[in-house]
Amino acid sequence: MTNSELLHLLRCEVIPAIGCTEPIAVALCTARAKELLGAEPDKITVYLSKNVYKNALAVGIPNTGMTGLPIAIALGATVGKSEYMLEVLRDATPEAVAYAKQYMLRVPATIKVDYDAPSLLYIHVEVANGDCTAQATIIDEHTHFVTEASPKSSPKGKDFNSEEKHPSLQGGAGVGLSLRRVYDFAMEVDTSELSFLLEGAQMNTAAAETSFAEQYGHGLGRLLRPRNIHSTLQGGDGGGLPLFGDTLFTKIISYTCGACDARMSGAMVQVMSNSGSGNQGISCSIPVYLYAKENNCSEEQTLRALALSNLTVIYIKQSLGRLSALCGCVVAATGSAAGITYLMGGNYEEITYAIKNMIANISGMICDGAKPGCALKVTSGVATAIFSAYLAMQHSYADSTEGIVEDDIDRTIRNLTRIGHDGMKVTDDLILDIMTHKQ
Repeated sequence: MTNSELLHLLRCEVIPAIGCTEPIAVALCTARAKELLGAEPDKITVYLSKNVYKNALAVGIPNTGMTGLPIAIALGATVGKSEYMLEVLRDATPEAVAYAKQYMLRVPATIKVDYDAPSLLYIHVEVANGDCTAQATIIDEHTHFVTEASPKSSPKGKDFNSEEKHPSLQGGAGVGLSLRRVYDFAMEVDTSELSFLLEGAQMNTAAAETSFAEQYGHGLGRLLRPRNIHSTLQGGDGGGLPLFGDTLFTKIISYTCGACDARMSGAMVQVMSNSGSGNQGISCSIPVYLYAKENNCSEEQTLRALALSNLTVIYIKQSLGRLSALCGCVVAATGSAAGITYLMGGNYEEITYAIKNMIANISGMICDGAKPGCALKVTSGVATAIFSAYLAMQHSYADSTEGIVEDDIDRTIRNLTRIGHDGMKVTDDLILDIMTHKQ
């Protein structure tokens, strides 16, 4: 791919989002079906792939104080606007939420898991008002509508989005990406074209600061924020852990998991996502941004590091898939390991070492749905990214004698994504079975 094509890919994959992207995508699809219907539905049926369903069971929905799909669907059907894309619930004011809560009692949605869905990311919404019906379908990407049908269209519906708007649908192999190509792009690109990455990192950092103001989720970010470090465990305004100290390491962890705390608990915060995931966007931007800021790196260095981190995540996700049984936060932290290694003075060689260290360490972390506990996994991923970068700069790394690591970095990445995409299909089914049959 040319630099201009890679820049376009970055712009398509690094976009603002409000709320966890799976229930938000369901709300988006519902909003589009409602718009096609031209009236507020009196019947809603939603078909979801198991991975979308899994990721929407326990996560907070912005500004509602509620979790899960019913309220997300109700908001999509009442206040959602498809033109907002992953910010579809931007207009979810307290008044709109109150109306949606009443609406979901009057018009409860029927939600079905489609175990034969054509994609791991599949959402199909059918709505009706009297005898009039409409439908919309999202597949492969959180904002990629493939068909829609309204009362005035043919029964088969019609294409909605073009492949041109979604270059990442081609897949990593299709666009000829490699880690070397990712690195070369990050080093060569005109940084004046990358300001949106810095704005995204700042947006994600601001989301973390929202979580410090009150308790969200498990509150790990709030607990560890630097101004609390020297207070006692029970005292202060939330307590700190003197064990960790007031360090850059602690600050990176507190901000990264703090932003995740807020998102997963339904805070009305905007974040910059990566590959359809806000947590991935948070995990690959905040650590790099804070490391650069605290070490007085130039704006050019910061932008190149953010480009390297974000595009590394996109590259890995293209063969892993949007959704899988592997935790996406760990993949995103791998991007941060690459970006931080570069900021430490590392070149391509050291960056490959850092990624090998990541894959040798926490590549087996499962995804058991979006939830407040994701902040704990973000913490594990980001901490490991920093360790991996430091080891890489000492030329200490996992080599081809260890597990799934090979001499070739791209083959090592493919080994990881093969396990997540192909090898863990049974694991994915088992995770969903456990989640839906708790006693």
